[in-house]
Amino acid sequence: MEQEGIPTTQISLIRLHTEKIKPPRALWVPFELGRPLGVPNDPGFQSRVLLAALRLLEVSNGPVISDFSEDAPASNDMVTTLSCPVNLNPKIENLNDTEKLMAAFKNEISGLRSWYDLGLEKKGRTTVGASGMTPEAIGDFVSSLISGKTIENPREDIALGFSVNLAISDLKAYYSEAITAQPGQEAPSSKLISHWFWTETVASRVIHTLKETCLESEDKLLKLVGRSLLVPAEYA
Repeated sequence: MEQEGIPTTQISLIRLHTEKIKPPRALWVPFELGRPLGVPNDPGFQSRVLLAALRLLEVSNGPVISDFSEDAPASNDMVTTLSCPVNLNPKIENLNDTEKLMAAFKNEISGLRSWYDLGLEKKGRTTVGASGMTPEAIGDFVSSLISGKTIENPREDIALGFSVNLAISDLKAYYSEAITAQPGQEAPSSKLISHWFWTETVASRVIHTLKETCLESEDKLLKLVGRSLLVPAEYA
């Protein structure tokens, strides 16, 4: 319930949930989950969404749900092939040898670095970092796990399974931020980025291999991470 003297408003992505919760004021937007303001890098459109939500503060009686009148601007309908600095589409089906796979993986991470750095410079922020490792260190960490080497947990405050999960989350964010730093790729949908990642990168093959490594582990948490958290069901 809204406290007296403190009006609140919110943006809703799932109208049915908002209807059941009945907040004092809510702006429903017909956008992709995870993007309550529409596509990235469109401050004009995002400002209109925020202003529409704030205008609901003028409504004295609630609960009220207002529908935003615009659809999000269309995202690019494809992620184009990278031409520089690295080709991310080697013949992945031929990378059966573990050492070759790991070498291609580390080369891929290294090749994306300039694009990632460019994106970081332009945006001034990144979502990479929860694992406490650089992308290059994640490459070494994952390679060691798959190779069966004895490794130290990079995060002393959490179990190894959680470190693995955070490392893969950071890795996917690194790839996503690198690809969207390229000209013409500023705002592809998350579905398209996910499809690109899981079908066109060496990293996707490595994560599938890591999944099998986790499933064979005697560590129950690693088994759980491998079974449920590393690879989306649609790409499993």
